[in-house]
Amino acid sequence: MTSTPAASRVVKTGEVQIRAGSALLTGELKVPAKATGVVLFAHGSGSSRHSPRNQYVARVIREVGVATLLFDLLTRQEESIDNYTREFRFDIKLLARRLVAATNWLAAEKETNKLRPGYFGASTGGGAALVAAAQLKEKVGAVVSRGGRPDLAGPALGRVTAPTLLIVGGLDGPVIRMNEDAYAQLRCMKELKIMPGATHLFEEPGKLEEVARLAAAWFLRHLEPAKE
Repeated sequence: MTSTPAASRVVKTGEVQIRAGSALLTGELKVPAKATGVVLFAHGSGSSRHSPRNQYVARVIREVGVATLLFDLLTRQEESIDNYTREFRFDIKLLARRLVAATNWLAAEKETNKLRPGYFGASTGGGAALVAAAQLKEKVGAVVSRGGRPDLAGPALGRVTAPTLLIVGGLDGPVIRMNEDAYAQLRCMKELKIMPGATHLFEEPGKLEEVARLAAAWFLRHLEPAKE
């Protein structure tokens, strides 16, 4: 058995409750020793904080010393409604407000108030992450979108200041075009990675591992503790 790197040893972990307007959202916060930032996950359509893909990426991010918050963007009641109507999963303004509320919650917590936040968005969560980043501007240190819909951010794209990495599968044709169009509208530091041989969910061998490696490196590069 290999030993756990010092940077990835979790010193703070647990289920948290986050107030976002009238909604109470459930999340999972894990803070490694000497964390250098905190990444909030904005999951995609029909997903949750239990998504195996996001759980895996979160573990890799923590291994480089960055904290993670995986939380449900919708309440249980909203999820039940959305399973039939799909009315919430594409409500990017609502999802972005929830992401901003979670960011403000982290800023008020003793364990995380010195950690600069970043966003990892998947599918529609990618659009929500960019809208939230545009609203909070320099308060957000970095954004990564995996197979995301940055096009759903609309005019907010031109107001994003956080360094942004867009990762798209090379076999995800329509989403590639959406990301290329969004990339052209971004005015921040930016990169677009098109991963050969990968489909929308990056289920092919080694592809999700590469996504996690790219994301962890991006956040390690751009996130740092808030200055006193």
